[in-house]
Amino acid sequence: MSLVLADGLVKYFGADETTRVHALDGVSFKVNRGEYVAVMGPSGSGKSTLLTILGAMNPPSSGKLVIDDIDVYSLSQEKRADFRREYLGFVFQQLQLIPYLTALENVMLPLVVTSRKDKKELAASTLERLGLGSKLNRLPSELSGGEQSRVAIARAIVNSPPIILADEPIGSLDSKTGEEVLSVFKQLHDEGQTIIMVTHNPDSVKDADRLIQLKDGKMVANEKVKGQIVLAF
Repeated sequence: MSLVLADGLVKYFGADETTRVHALDGVSFKVNRGEYVAVMGPSGSGKSTLLTILGAMNPPSSGKLVIDDIDVYSLSQEKRADFRREYLGFVFQQLQLIPYLTALENVMLPLVVTSRKDKKELAASTLERLGLGSKLNRLPSELSGGEQSRVAIARAIVNSPPIILADEPIGSLDSKTGEEVLSVFKQLHDEGQTIIMVTHNPDSVKDADRLIQLKDGKMVANEKVKGQIVLAF
């Protein structure tokens, strides 16, 4: 059974039909629970727009997004915020770590609005799970690029969300560090985590189950990953 159903997603800008620009134009796909899906496309293809729609942050102009049988954009803004907190973990290219907070404190941030009493213990165990048990009290500036990325991933998974959304997670990393970060995503996937990753880097796709390719706002490929990636754009 699918966890995510994107049905005819359209996103356009401009009220005048003659000058309207489509960022997404009728994109439909499903993501099964535990699946690792990569989304690729050239600049301007609609990748980022799609990710913000999947992230319950950007209502489509038309079409539906259903996650775990919830029609996401039928929810009020307040309910969508609750939905994001419960269902989604985000990993951004720029990481968005708070520079004056320790690794532990950064990972605790998503827990602040919850009623959990074991926030510190849960954040610490999540960092330990990603090999950062000895770096809990380090500031981001005291960590390597790969360690910073793992802190960002730990922050994304600390609430055990059903879905991780990753936006170019190795886009600003050197190849060695990028490999380290991709190995973390593979580990999470092997443990059953559902992952949707937007990327422009073919190396990021090798561990994915499926590749969705976008061009000019349209989906031009949706296929299983088998060996060498053949780009359709």
